[in-house]
Amino acid sequence: MSPESEADQSGEGALLGTLPEALRAELVEFRRDLHMHPELGNQEFRTTAAIKARLEKAGLQPRVLAIGTGLICDIGEPDGGQPVLALRADIDGLPIPDTKSECPYRSTVPDRAHACGHDVHTTVVLGAGLVLAELHKRGQLPRPVRLVFQPAEEVLPGGAADVVECGVLEGVGQILAVHCDPKVDAGKIGLRQGAITSACDRLEIALDGPGGHTARPHLTTDLVTAAARVVTDVPALVARRTDARSGLAVTWGRVESGHAPNVIPQHAELSGTVRCLDLDTWRQAPDLVVAAIDEVANLHRAKSEINYIRGVPPVVNDPAATELLREAMTARRGADSVEGTEQSLGGEDFSWYLEHVPGAMARLGVRTPGDRIGRDLHQGDFDVDESAIGVGVELFTAAALLDSAG
Repeated sequence: MSPESEADQSGEGALLGTLPEALRAELVEFRRDLHMHPELGNQEFRTTAAIKARLEKAGLQPRVLAIGTGLICDIGEPDGGQPVLALRADIDGLPIPDTKSECPYRSTVPDRAHACGHDVHTTVVLGAGLVLAELHKRGQLPRPVRLVFQPAEEVLPGGAADVVECGVLEGVGQILAVHCDPKVDAGKIGLRQGAITSACDRLEIALDGPGGHTARPHLTTDLVTAAARVVTDVPALVARRTDARSGLAVTWGRVESGHAPNVIPQHAELSGTVRCLDLDTWRQAPDLVVAAIDEVANLHRAKSEINYIRGVPPVVNDPAATELLREAMTARRGADSVEGTEQSLGGEDFSWYLEHVPGAMARLGVRTPGDRIGRDLHQGDFDVDESAIGVGVELFTAAALLDSAG
């Protein structure tokens, strides 16, 4: 029985694109299979093959991207007359161990885990595609939809940039995505117009000097002190040279120097991140941060070599696309199923799509209502309330239908 045949039997006035129970159960199993077999960015060969096989089974014609992993699939024929609605999922896992002790679908791959919910994102877009394909067969999808399964979201500057280069946005008028949020109950989404994530870049710094004896720091470059000053003074300098509302922050994750307590080393290394709430300030950030590092290093007679690695700009939700998601969720589950959300300091490469076309990302609630354990993203014990999969599918199918009717 097709998804729509089951939906038609669910009662008078049932919304098109509701998720039948048989497909709902299949999608849960599909997500669990992905969860057990996470793959890192640009290595998602098994994941790509699994998505491709299921879409082909539904009579669709997915196309693996030229970069080797990831794929796109059109539902309906883009003819140039109607803009395509794109639904995006990211498919890669993280290089951390899965620490869930009593979970039948925990990762089977050492030091690899779907700890950011990309397995859920993938399953949601797959499920929406299967339902929308049935609607298209019945002539009930008047506007084409493109499914985008993107590799390497966790790899700076993000696989989205490569996907855009592959031409997946040709003919796209709007693009939508969801991201799991363990602070929002399953059955709800969080929405925000404007910036919903932050920009995120990476810093790698090498400091060098002649080194010497700790008894005579005045005769050489005291490299440890220089490194310590970079750690403390650079964030303060940057904060005073930008509007505080931009939220530009330099935060260190690694500092390494020296081997003996009485030897001033010749080399030090620092690495960290630069995060920013504001798009315009992010564009100025490299010059601001590099200048501050050079100033502090020069003050302490240390030679600096700086590798400023551009990451991703903020995800800035388009008002019309955000409203489409709000209307879709309200149509499915009522106005109480939508709540406001704050701007996250996390980075997300969905932003690269929004440099080219309007779109929006919703926070997909994955916390079991009443659960206060507090599992967070990028932690080895991360898991979701799997009812969120059906919520995401029906959010996207409603959005596609409302967009088609607009």
